[in-house]
Amino acid sequence: MALDPQAAALLASFAGMPAPDYSRLDATSYRAAIAAGGGAASAIGPGDAIAAEEDLTLPGAAGPLAARLYRPIKAEDASDQALPLLVFFHGGGFVACGIDTHANICRTLAARARTLVLSVDYRLAPEARFPAAAQDAIAAVRWAAAHAAELGARPGALAVAGDSAGGNLSAVCAQQLRGEVAIAHQLLLYPVLDCAHEHPSYETYGSGHLLDAGLMRWFKDQYFEPQADRASPLASPLGAEQLDQVAPATIISAECDPLRDEGEHYAARLAQAGVPVTLVRWPGQMHGFASMLGVLDAASAALDLGARALRAALHL
Repeated sequence: MALDPQAAALLASFAGMPAPDYSRLDATSYRAAIAAGGGAASAIGPGDAIAAEEDLTLPGAAGPLAARLYRPIKAEDASDQALPLLVFFHGGGFVACGIDTHANICRTLAARARTLVLSVDYRLAPEARFPAAAQDAIAAVRWAAAHAAELGARPGALAVAGDSAGGNLSAVCAQQLRGEVAIAHQLLLYPVLDCAHEHPSYETYGSGHLLDAGLMRWFKDQYFEPQADRASPLASPLGAEQLDQVAPATIISAECDPLRDEGEHYAARLAQAGVPVTLVRWPGQMHGFASMLGVLDAASAALDLGARALRAALHL
């Protein structure tokens, strides 16, 4: 299927930009290019209005991590009961991005799901290689569950969410913390779920769709030491042997995305394990589309779907 017209127009705005030489690309340069933005990126919206944002720190696996708590505007018909808590992990290939780059997604989920959102700045590669990000994510969810009341959240009402690499970390948390932390739901937006293998969508959509296969390989090379076990469940949740009792999931894949197949295979494996799962393949969209609020209509629609799933799971 062809790209959605809005997605095609966005990609056209990037036409003419030189393709990076991945053999020479370094993380500092890549992050600088992301920060520079420009073009269509400057039109991306800030997300829904919320009541407050608070920067804080929490303990990671090897030291303090920056985080930000988003609080929605109280609805007129809302009770005085404390709100649930969503722990969010940003994408960026384990190498780039952070709290600020994904603030619009967090604001929108907070407003539409009527939940507090705690966005966590885990350690990035190559300065902190695998399994640093996974360990930080697990530590953050464990801490959030234990300190929910301190954050003003309702204890026992917790979910995880993330996009791309953040979807990987959310899935890792749901697997690794089952039986220890009650996670009501996992919302995975076009997640990275298999760092050990490339699926057919790498070939079909590996170039010309924003995230290309070469960039994805470069991300993995930054994240992993040469001898690292990329098939470990801490890296590749899709390959985990046991998936029973993992938190129910909503998985949103993008049709024109190299990562499409692994997300959809994960949905199938969860279903086979008896885990309630909803899979939605967004037609004509590319990787990262949910961040493009104000540019792609599909971004708002996908986050609306995710927010509804969270509200249902958290009994709002």
